[in-house]
Amino acid sequence: MLEESAGPVLEDHDLVMFDLDGVVYVGDAGVDGAADRIEEVRAAGAHVAFVTNNASRTPAQVAAKLEGVGVRAAPTDVVTSAQAAAHLLVEEHGEGARILALGGEGLWTALEEAGLRPVADPDGAVAVVSGYGPDVRWREIMRVATLVRDGLPYVASNTDLTIPTAYGLAPGHGVLVETIARFSGVTPTVAGKPARPLMDETVRRVGGERPLMVGDRLDTDIEGAHAVGVPSLLVLTGVSGLADLASAGADLRPTYISPTLGGLFEPHPVPTADEDRVELGGWSARVEDGRLVVSGSGAEADWWRVAATACWLHLDSSGKPADVSDTTPPGPVRPSRRE
Repeated sequence: MLEESAGPVLEDHDLVMFDLDGVVYVGDAGVDGAADRIEEVRAAGAHVAFVTNNASRTPAQVAAKLEGVGVRAAPTDVVTSAQAAAHLLVEEHGEGARILALGGEGLWTALEEAGLRPVADPDGAVAVVSGYGPDVRWREIMRVATLVRDGLPYVASNTDLTIPTAYGLAPGHGVLVETIARFSGVTPTVAGKPARPLMDETVRRVGGERPLMVGDRLDTDIEGAHAVGVPSLLVLTGVSGLADLASAGADLRPTYISPTLGGLFEPHPVPTADEDRVELGGWSARVEDGRLVVSGSGAEADWWRVAATACWLHLDSSGKPADVSDTTPPGPVRPSRRE
């Protein structure tokens, strides 16, 4: 269940790890107010890290995009799944190892900066690593799948099944990983969220002893926070919405919920529950005949807290998600689940 913060959440943390798409920007536009909020985090003395599963871009390219939407960022503020994958490979095979690389510029650069030798020719390679790359060719995928089947160790930067594009949501790198894994019968070592290497890499690079993960996706950001045992704040400016929360098991539930990044600077009260009725700040929620019903009035953030808590109580007791199809949250229209 949600946890209480009597004062502003940020006061308890010295590192804030921000997911990017859906938290800081959406496509090529900055999320309203995000740049100012991130500056407030810095002004409070906390470290700021931008954490991304996308392995195709270098940290410098990611920082340039952030600057383009008004968010101050240096390459050292950015940590990618490619960097986490490279660290895993160095630990396993040592510097100078030849690594067969299947992916874009961000992956190759991360391997080189870690002291590895990324190669396109498998001769002498001790492992293969893959990351999202729009120019990867099918014949390269076939060759890698065969080599993995025959015993070459395989590291995947991430397993995201979707990626946002200018023409809509498209298949992500996770589709390629599933293809190779299904053909080869081999489960890869995964570096990106929700696996823990990317989170560990972020703390190692940026610093901080009391990290907080801020994200918009339950199945990567929030689950990733659970993987390393750190608190998380779910913001509702991106992918996950009410339907996702209603069906979220324990390992997908955030520590805190806020409609925006403003939740970093606010206390987080928790609802009270009397049997199946959940109340907070003028709102009351319960699940009746399988449907979520919320009544009353109050702050938008408290609405989400009572709604999520009522849904989780119902899910834990019945094993079935509450029907939220006719439940309309207050405030702006929030996203529905995107597969």
